[in-house]
Amino acid sequence: MEIHVVQSGDTLWQIAQNYGTDINQIVLLNELDTPDVLIPGQSLVIPEPGREYVIQSGDNLWAIAQMFGVTIQELAAANNITDPSLIYVGQMLTHPYFSHIVQAGEYIWGIAQQYGVSAEQIMAANDIAQPGLIFPGQTLRIPIAAKPVTEVNAYTTQLSEEGRVEILRLGRYLTYLSPFRYSIREDGTLTQMQERPVLEAAGATNVAPLMVVTNFAQGEFNSDLAAAVFRNPETQERLITNLLEVMRTKGYAGVNFDFEYVYPEDRENYNAFLRRVVDRLHPEGFLVTTALAPKETADQQGLLYEAHDYQAHGEIADFVILMTYEWGWAGGEPWAIAPINEVIDVLDYAVTVIPRNKIMIGVPLYGRDWNIPWVEGTFAETVGPKEAVQLAARYGVQIQYHETYQAPFFHYVDESGQEHEVWFEDARSVQAKYDTVKEYGLRGVSYWALGSPFPQNWAVLQDDFRISKL
Repeated sequence: MEIHVVQSGDTLWQIAQNYGTDINQIVLLNELDTPDVLIPGQSLVIPEPGREYVIQSGDNLWAIAQMFGVTIQELAAANNITDPSLIYVGQMLTHPYFSHIVQAGEYIWGIAQQYGVSAEQIMAANDIAQPGLIFPGQTLRIPIAAKPVTEVNAYTTQLSEEGRVEILRLGRYLTYLSPFRYSIREDGTLTQMQERPVLEAAGATNVAPLMVVTNFAQGEFNSDLAAAVFRNPETQERLITNLLEVMRTKGYAGVNFDFEYVYPEDRENYNAFLRRVVDRLHPEGFLVTTALAPKETADQQGLLYEAHDYQAHGEIADFVILMTYEWGWAGGEPWAIAPINEVIDVLDYAVTVIPRNKIMIGVPLYGRDWNIPWVEGTFAETVGPKEAVQLAARYGVQIQYHETYQAPFFHYVDESGQEHEVWFEDARSVQAKYDTVKEYGLRGVSYWALGSPFPQNWAVLQDDFRISKL
């Protein structure tokens, strides 16, 4: 897979010719509703011909396996498909093997080094008993080199049929699903949630669900609500008993605590609560995870940050999700949602106190559209990445790319004469985040949130990693 940035004058036919691929494959992979309209600065993901195939209407896994010359089992295993019937138009499948024609003087060990695999893997893939039993002109199947293994979590607020269909479609890219949300009450009980459709879809795609528990009430995170629980051990025990009942009944694999705007004086109370949770959940095999505000120092000031003890959470929890987004928040000035330089500043602190294999960084699946000049007290509209490109096309403006933030943006003027500034995510910006995950040796990524079409993300993710399943 390649990332192509559209230049002025580009046509889809020319781009397909340059990459030796089929126009329809590019259209499907990028979900281009108007293929004849390309915007300068727009990114496109391009499947590699012969190596990657984008599912078309009428396809089935058996026919695609036949086309690749492999078994259904080999194709499914290479693409994290648990149910061969759950394939979808627009998704990219990767061939499990390269083809290599043996040249005079070549040996299996040299061929293996060339492709980054072992000689034993090549021998097994080609039923070769002895390494010397190859000859010039022979076509060998070369297994694809192992990709870095990562874990992927996704929050979702869509709990209905629409959410169920989305999980069935995207489940092969996910390790965990976190339906948002259960809220605590002051007496240690929990609000209710009707998330059965998405839990069933998670089960069908071998995705482990995490029960999200928050101090969210009446439209905001409530500091007093968190304090009422954290300052009362009896209430905590009641809460843990209640969440255990939900987890057992609904089949959750673990819990994700997203307590925000906790009073600074409850920092140690929060840590003690987590230890109490671990003591009760770990013996039953449940995971305990937390979501943490993006801190750059241990003593960072502010109600959002002070009670989030990175070192303690890193010691207590099975893993943590760093909420590395919302620099460009709806009520603030226009800015990239997750500028990579800011994400890296958070990581540079986090890895000093949290084991790297316990850190997942947050990745936004959304953008924002601000009125400018920005006026304090006004709020931006949330837009999906695909929607953002459609906006640029509608108003005929070029998409720019900020190299420091590693994020696309553009300006436009609407029909009323109002100027706008839009920041969003594209293939390049998520590639920068995945490169950072690999560079820092992190556990993985966590998306906020499913619900906005972003087809490029899944192709880039698949190209970079093999997604771990529990």
